[in-house]
Amino acid sequence: MKFRTFLRHIRVGSSNIVRNGWMTVASIGAVTTTLILVAVFLALMLNLNEMAKNIEDDVEIQTLIDLTATEEDIQSLGKQIEEIKGVDTVIFSSNDDELNKLIEGMGEQGEAWKLLEQDNPLNHAFIVRALDPQDTEAIAKEIQKLDSVDKVIYGKDVVEQLFEFNNYARVIGLVLIAALVFTAIFLISNTIKITIMARSREIGIMKLVGATNWFIRWPFFVEGMLLGMLGSILPIILIMVGYHFVVKMLSGQVSFNFVEILPYNPFAWQLSLIILATGAIIGVWGSIMSIRKFLKV
Repeated sequence: MKFRTFLRHIRVGSSNIVRNGWMTVASIGAVTTTLILVAVFLALMLNLNEMAKNIEDDVEIQTLIDLTATEEDIQSLGKQIEEIKGVDTVIFSSNDDELNKLIEGMGEQGEAWKLLEQDNPLNHAFIVRALDPQDTEAIAKEIQKLDSVDKVIYGKDVVEQLFEFNNYARVIGLVLIAALVFTAIFLISNTIKITIMARSREIGIMKLVGATNWFIRWPFFVEGMLLGMLGSILPIILIMVGYHFVVKMLSGQVSFNFVEILPYNPFAWQLSLIILATGAIIGVWGSIMSIRKFLKV
């Protein structure tokens, strides 16, 4: 394609937006409405996914060491655990460390446990984390087979339910986002189709005088892309302003480590670029779907 022809397509596509008046407003309105829904839901699902990931990353395997194990047995056990496939970190925790955790975790009631400091009955332990939290159960079973292991604790029932819930939540989130995107494409495609129908006679005349299909298509591609990008402006503004407000409101108000939303920078900018690209792509795709039957002359 010659550069002059390319500029002509951009000029014609841009002028069509102005010339169509209220139809352009309707198209941009459809894009804006659907992209707002997509942006809000996408921001929500990505943050929920991050929270689910934080919860999964907090899952650990507490390996209690046999009370009769010697120093050499403990060192050997640590090396064997590190060699298990899928293990990320192995941290030794002495019985004194375990007692301190117990005292701190029980608050005021933990004061009574300080009486055990002189004769600590607790086991030494290895705190094990998996590279992939989904492998926690498999790793725990491998550790249980090793010598010098008294007990393996990882909250089997809770962990299984947690991972099952997170997997369902991710699948449902992806399905709903896909449904919103396809709804946006359907609405935009039909709205653009109305604008093309108003010019069906013009397209027919261009075909009859010898214009190629691609020569006719390009201005509509440009128009669809511009409609999509213009329709993404308001959703992007809402993302930038709204997400900044949410981050500021929640900052310092939540005490749980896993309840952390994605930081404003770069998340808001990345999401804005995704919405802009989505608007442009579905605008072009809507034009492609809408113009096909009008090229059959």
